[in-house]
Amino acid sequence: MRSVLGVSLLMSSVLLAGPAAAEPPPAVAAPEPSVAAPVPSTGPPAPPPAAPAMPPAAPSPVPPAAPAARPPRIVSTDPVDWTPHVTDGRVWAMALLGDTVVVGGEFTATTDALRQATSRRRNLMAFRLSDGQLTPLAVDLDGPVYALAEAPDGSLLLGGDFTLVNGRQRRSLARVDPATGRLHRSFYAPVDGDVRTLAVHGSDLYAGGFYRSVHGLPRAGLARLDAMSGQLDEGFEPGLAQGVGNRPRAEAMSLSPDGSRLVVIGNFTRVQGRERHQLAEFDVTGPRAVVTGWSTAFYGADRCDSRFDSYVRGIDHSPDGAYFVVVTTGHDSGPGLPCTTAARFETAGAGEHTPTWINHTGGHSLYAVAATGSAVYVGGHQLWQDNPYGHKTMGPGAVERPGIAALDPATGRALDWNPTRSRGEGVRAFIDCPQGLVVGSDTDELAREYHARIGLFPYPPGPAVQRLSPAAEEQGNVS
Repeated sequence: MRSVLGVSLLMSSVLLAGPAAAEPPPAVAAPEPSVAAPVPSTGPPAPPPAAPAMPPAAPSPVPPAAPAARPPRIVSTDPVDWTPHVTDGRVWAMALLGDTVVVGGEFTATTDALRQATSRRRNLMAFRLSDGQLTPLAVDLDGPVYALAEAPDGSLLLGGDFTLVNGRQRRSLARVDPATGRLHRSFYAPVDGDVRTLAVHGSDLYAGGFYRSVHGLPRAGLARLDAMSGQLDEGFEPGLAQGVGNRPRAEAMSLSPDGSRLVVIGNFTRVQGRERHQLAEFDVTGPRAVVTGWSTAFYGADRCDSRFDSYVRGIDHSPDGAYFVVVTTGHDSGPGLPCTTAARFETAGAGEHTPTWINHTGGHSLYAVAATGSAVYVGGHQLWQDNPYGHKTMGPGAVERPGIAALDPATGRALDWNPTRSRGEGVRAFIDCPQGLVVGSDTDELAREYHARIGLFPYPPGPAVQRLSPAAEEQGNVS
């Protein structure tokens, strides 16, 4: 079971078409022209700059795939019928605790699968994955939940932009009972900003976001704490620095499966005095945060629309830890550019790394990614994949993949899996689990069926091989 929990949050007002939908404050970057739901803006954005002339690094060759013990399994394109619905707002994060899916975000109510009973749930709810039954979990929160994780004892860790939990002061980070919602008062970790991504390994809790301090001690956007008490690990100082346009922040992160490496993405350009453009890998096996020799210049700050202080949005490791995939926004598009793409990086070795492959949407943002081994699922408000030659248009060889897609892990090309999704602003969370792929978003349609903001694409009864889409087989269209 693997949960993709990091929440990718755009720090700006976004100029988008459709009904209003807010990204988390505080705003620092300028609007993104796009086709998703809008956030109020103070005025029209400046015309987007041309894509930088910086020559892209050539992708490294794809290593031969290890022989599979059985054919790869891809989830069905037909969602199950029993998941409940979140009736308003958006889902930012999800976590799987046993048979319970916990859902966090900005919303006020849920209904059962048949839409016969409405329950008030503000920003946090849970249901049984096996039958969709809503659980009693209810927590009184005065702000959104952006990140979720399971604590070592099975309790639930919440990250977000709230100040009160069940009437008690808890700034942006809290631990609750997942069955009842009762606040664990023994956990206390005051943060002076928002928390938008969480990861747990053993007793260690990694919390990333947009803040300056934890427990009153300087920590620019990333800290390690005790997962049960919230006590700050004072020896662990990541040293994120030189945030583009603002103080540094961690947008999302992914732990390697063995817990030894933490890869963080955000708006920083230096880490512990070393140049690291929007992505850094840490060795977290010891008492201190040690930035490794792994690096990439692919996400340089000047390579996409300059109105974005950061364009990296989501990251996930493969189950074997051999690679991770990063997804981005950035408005611009073109062969070799990092904007509005999914890109695979190998984890082995030190020094400069270039992507193994890059899949382009042609100018539409991706926010969430789940690398399952059999596929790389990506979600956002994209219309197409395999589209390096289009800019908000369908270029030669592109394939239609509205709102959600599956890519071949070895080549990066779109698989012939296309359930479709009403696009809105985009998918923000995936859970990859034995039952299938759970999807959290801000719209109410999956596979042309009503599934409001939550859905589960199940695995079929037997293993199945997914072929590339016909256009992908003909064109290749991956940088």
